[in-house]
Amino acid sequence: VQLQASGGGLVQAGGSLRLSCAASGRTFSSYFMAWFRQAPGKEREFVAGISGNGARPYYADSVKGRFTISRDNAKNTVTLQMNSMNPEDTAVYYCAADRYYSGSYYRTDDYDYWGQGTKVTVSS
Repeated sequence: VQLQASGGGLVQAGGSLRLSCAASGRTFSSYFMAWFRQAPGKEREFVAGISGNGARPYYADSVKGRFTISRDNAKNTVTLQMNSMNPEDTAVYYCAADRYYSGSYYRTDDYDYWGQGTKVTVSS
């Protein structure tokens, strides 16, 4: 599986941005998908994840109520809608895929495939 993330850029505090991740392969609907982010000098952290059928989203506490993850299995895409952004959201955002979801979704080790990252900068 190859993952291609896009949609990053510069946004002012309070603004919105929408990230997309396009996946190759015919078994996309079986993968648990997630977005992580990594700020300068910090470890990569879980942001949001979604089950294969899209029925169950998961969010980090820091983004709950502001970010929304969704997927379109017909188009092999997963998106992250980010609203009410603040400078603490500044990071490189990565999409990730887990072939065999085991119930754990917040660790980087849970994921088998990673996209190349897209940079998001929120100015104050």
